[in-house]
Amino acid sequence: MSGLRPAGASLTLPTYNLWTIGCQMNEADALRAAATLESAGFRPVPRASDAGLLLLATCVVRQQAEDKIYSRLTYIAELKRKNPALVVALMGCLVGKNPREITALRERFPFVDLFLPPSDLAPLTAFLQDRGFAAPPPAAGSALDDLPPPPLPDSMTGRAIVAHLPVVLGCSHACTYCVIPYRRGGERSRPSAEILADAAALAARGARELILLGQIVDRYGRDRPGEIHLPELLRRIAQTPGIARVRFLTSHPRWFTDELVAAVATTPGLCPYFEIPVQAGSDAILAAMRRGYAVAEYEALIAKVRAAIPDAGLSTDIIVGFPGETDAQFEESMALMRRIDPDMIRIAKYSPRPLTYSARHLPDDVPEADKERRRVAMEAQLRKRLTEKNAPLLGQTVEILVESIEKTGRRHGRTPGYKPVFVDASAAAPGDLLRARIVWAGPFSLIAEAR
Repeated sequence: MSGLRPAGASLTLPTYNLWTIGCQMNEADALRAAATLESAGFRPVPRASDAGLLLLATCVVRQQAEDKIYSRLTYIAELKRKNPALVVALMGCLVGKNPREITALRERFPFVDLFLPPSDLAPLTAFLQDRGFAAPPPAAGSALDDLPPPPLPDSMTGRAIVAHLPVVLGCSHACTYCVIPYRRGGERSRPSAEILADAAALAARGARELILLGQIVDRYGRDRPGEIHLPELLRRIAQTPGIARVRFLTSHPRWFTDELVAAVATTPGLCPYFEIPVQAGSDAILAAMRRGYAVAEYEALIAKVRAAIPDAGLSTDIIVGFPGETDAQFEESMALMRRIDPDMIRIAKYSPRPLTYSARHLPDDVPEADKERRRVAMEAQLRKRLTEKNAPLLGQTVEILVESIEKTGRRHGRTPGYKPVFVDASAAAPGDLLRARIVWAGPFSLIAEAR
């Protein structure tokens, strides 16, 4: 039965299906929504066609992600045509926070029943209460431990061990290409007491690793007078009973501090891993992006991290084809990547986003073919370097937190430095820490045998 009924009205529990695209913050919002639904008696199903409620968590940071959402909505519209009782809930950055834009979405997608702005579950809780479901969930913003521990939805199986915990919502930095301030609003740090309560609740559900999230996570607490800042928050989160590892992202070079490096270097459980996007290797392009630093400053920051924590893992972001980027400026980005030698690069082709400064004032003048050529060239350089960089790991023993078990029986997890590892010959359960010897090293993953 796919229709929705209040709890107790039928022996069949109402069902939902979750579809998510985008960043870790989006996944965290989706998990909170899933927990809300399950606390009201819903159960997850793996196929949208079997669900009574469809929850779509959306992203519009890149045009490619937005196009995937529209394709999915076309499919959902057909499901709704066949089953008018189906409830469709759209959440995330496509919805945004502007009432006029939400009205426009209602007109464009009349088959959507609920529109949830980023990190705002109020429309969902109101819907559940209006439908008379038992045990209505708490209002938006309440601590996660106000909810009974629900099973994770099928669409997020394997992620119970690693949980994303938002600590800073929105962003006020306004890089010229970034749509986040317009979709998620200005920067707001959550109270540390609420975050610590969430950490304890997630640990009670079985989480062993917490990843603290913020668009600029380094700015945590700066907008709340008297609040602790990120280094102290990390130290306190690391003391949460049951939590073995803690990470944080995403950092911004302008707000990255020596105290943060010291906290990671000296606090047990804080993983030696840093996600610090640079976005370009050209000072002229960085200025056009309004990033607030120069290449030399970024390199000095990376050198400081590695001096304090020699085995630190590092990932970064690069945008290729930003307005006005020349071949020579792209080569500056390639050269910077060779110098800082990161463990991962997320490479994105520039696409203009509505409302952003670059979309309004800078011509998208780099041909698509050039953007793709640059993306492929940087990916090839990364693959070659990671192949070389990971080769010396052969024969080494590393610590792995088991996150999931593959269908083949292999255990999957990551090292403290965030390298993905598949482990053979192990009986470890998800959540276990195990020692394993590397027997194969590729550019983007490792294979190991349990010791």
